[in-house]
Amino acid sequence: MQLDKLRKKEVDNLFTAILSMETLEECYQFFDDLCTVGEIKSLAQRLEVARMLRAGSTYNQIEADTGASTATISRVKRCFQYGTEGYLMALERLEADKEAE
Repeated sequence: MQLDKLRKKEVDNLFTAILSMETLEECYQFFDDLCTVGEIKSLAQRLEVARMLRAGSTYNQIEADTGASTATISRVKRCFQYGTEGYLMALERLEADKEAE
């Protein structure tokens, strides 16, 4: 399982730091220091690809709307099929937050 390969003290510390952020602004500050602009955009793009796949969008629609390569789209799709349901969990929580607003 992929998660077993990740489980290390340093990764735990990273995730704990992320979970300690209390506002969107704090997240922007932390990730601005932690990642390059390209890395942040890449992560955001993958989440958007996941959202669009879940909504039933085609590869062509996703590629046109996000600029993601077909390789990236395929990788995200594989996570839906064989992953740990992390994308689904995040997307469901984002949807619940939007509905609560």
